[in-house]
Amino acid sequence: MNKIERALISVTDKRGIVELAKELEGLGIEIVSTGGTAKVLREGGVKVVEISEITGFPEILEGRVKTLHPHIHGAILFKRDDPEHIKTIEELKIKPIDLVIVNLYAFEKVVEKGGDLKEAIENIDIGGPTLLRASAKNFHYVTVVVDPQDYEKVLQEIKTYGNTTLETRFELAKKVFALTSRYDQTIFEYLSKFHV
Repeated sequence: MNKIERALISVTDKRGIVELAKELEGLGIEIVSTGGTAKVLREGGVKVVEISEITGFPEILEGRVKTLHPHIHGAILFKRDDPEHIKTIEELKIKPIDLVIVNLYAFEKVVEKGGDLKEAIENIDIGGPTLLRASAKNFHYVTVVVDPQDYEKVLQEIKTYGNTTLETRFELAKKVFALTSRYDQTIFEYLSKFHV
């Protein structure tokens, strides 16, 4: 496996994220981030590349569109051992993203504290699940982390091997699909209470 060189971090749950990003940065890993997470990381002394610097496109529609771009998803989804994929990536000047650390808008918390339908809809995460599913699909090459409890294990493997093991990547990928299926089920159950 190639060494992890670039990480995308975009989290709602910011527990431990500055400490993790500092460790990754210390290992020579470039940190790419979005809005609120980028601000927290910068304030914590981490050098951050904004998503918009990579896409050449600003966050739009009140943050509804940030990461949905070929320079992000191509960077995650290409097969690192497929000559045609590599050729495409190089031609389009897409730089790989090897590690994705994302957790989702807290839809359930908004609903639990009595948010109305409009507020709930604004807290349906689109970019987050897309990043997670893309990364999990490409677990042969990409490490995806949704749970702060996995930070230490992932960090230790990167320190030891320069990357995570395939076994770890596969376990983390399964965790993603468990999370996104629960997330969608929660949204479905909430929306089922309404008629428009």
